[in-house]
Amino acid sequence: MDTRVLNYFLLAASEANITKAASLLHITQPTLSRQLKGLEDELGVQLFLRAHHRIKLTDAVILFQQRARDLISIERRAKEELTQSGILAGEIAVGVSELQSLTELSQLIAEFHLMHPPVHFALHSGNNQELQFWLERGSIDLALMLEPMDVKNYEFVRMSQVEEWGVLVAETSPFATYSEIVPGDLIGTPVITILDEVVQRELASWSGQYAAQMASWARYNLLSSAITLARQTDGVIVCLKLPQEFSGMRFVSLKPKLSLDSIVAWRARRPHPKATEVFLERLREYGQATKVSN
Repeated sequence: MDTRVLNYFLLAASEANITKAASLLHITQPTLSRQLKGLEDELGVQLFLRAHHRIKLTDAVILFQQRARDLISIERRAKEELTQSGILAGEIAVGVSELQSLTELSQLIAEFHLMHPPVHFALHSGNNQELQFWLERGSIDLALMLEPMDVKNYEFVRMSQVEEWGVLVAETSPFATYSEIVPGDLIGTPVITILDEVVQRELASWSGQYAAQMASWARYNLLSSAITLARQTDGVIVCLKLPQEFSGMRFVSLKPKLSLDSIVAWRARRPHPKATEVFLERLREYGQATKVSN
């Protein structure tokens, strides 16, 4: 499959207009249409629906659009790796969750970039399941994730920052006056919970006998989205405590305290580009230093 044509496809999908995409690509509209028709024939599916001088993806190829982005990214990174000189350079793709330990990892990234300015970092946000999926298919090099998780296929270092769970509520909510939330307090209150199976199991264990009576009316991947939703409904968000405050919202801890560790993990026994390997060695050193200090 020609990645040049994949780039054509992605730009056409983004612009939703064949003529405009052709202009941006500096080719004629018939040439672009012919290339896209060839891709359709190769895949055996229709790529676009056409109406009123605009196009949109068919349902069958929405997932293919993401796969095309991945292929383009992998090809670009592979070319960068092959053309590296003696200077440490390239891009390191890092998957991250919304955790307090992201500050810890960010400090390591910033220090590394100061030492090696030609090395760049690309951050990809997601939950544990998404990050592991991206690690397995090679879209990212390493990931900051919550424990517990199965690490048999990974090498990892544990972050020193402990992640604390609680609820984020509007200041106008009755729960904003609580000093702590105990199991049973949220029964009858629809809550917004995180879209992560690991955390769901931990929260169910914390809730104990009340778990079956908890009502969740929405789930989120990024906390910023949940906050926007909660502000419209005076909702209650089950979330991690983060190192920032949100206007009009108050964080209330759980009792007994629910805390989880986090790790930075990468696939074991897999070759890495030079820049990534050097950064992983820095992480290994940091992990050993953290163990000693603890």
